[in-house]
Amino acid sequence: MSSSLPADSLGTPVLSRYRLALVREPNEAFDSEAPEGAPLGDPERVATWLQRRLADEPAELMGALFLDVRNRLIGYTIAYRGTIARAAVEPRGILAPALLVNAGGVVLFHNHPSGDPSPSAEDLAFTRRLADAGEILGIRLLDHVIIGDAGRWTSLRRRGGW
Repeated sequence: MSSSLPADSLGTPVLSRYRLALVREPNEAFDSEAPEGAPLGDPERVATWLQRRLADEPAELMGALFLDVRNRLIGYTIAYRGTIARAAVEPRGILAPALLVNAGGVVLFHNHPSGDPSPSAEDLAFTRRLADAGEILGIRLLDHVIIGDAGRWTSLRRRGGW
């Protein structure tokens, strides 16, 4: 029986070992009312912070804010960069870093470079998939905020989006 594993110079099968590492990027201020570690309860504050970072992006970006079990902000990630109209995304790109930082919940976010923050059918379907996958892993999806232009945004939680 032949092994599907690669072999060393003597023909002995070898198995690769992997190590996963979390990289912490430089800190940045959230805002004066919600420093890192503050409870995050209101999508307006989230939208205001995201608006400053995403409103002028020429491509669609998707990421997540990570929260502890008391809904205090502990960090965030930009998981996907797309085109002007879409980003190919999978729940694993959001949930893998959430597991690494021991997040109890996430607020999913992305921008619409068109300026219209209305959710697409793809946005709604992905939100449902992420919520289901997160539930299995014990990570709650608290909201999905879509950023448009001129201060416009949408909270899918408020719209009953999933």
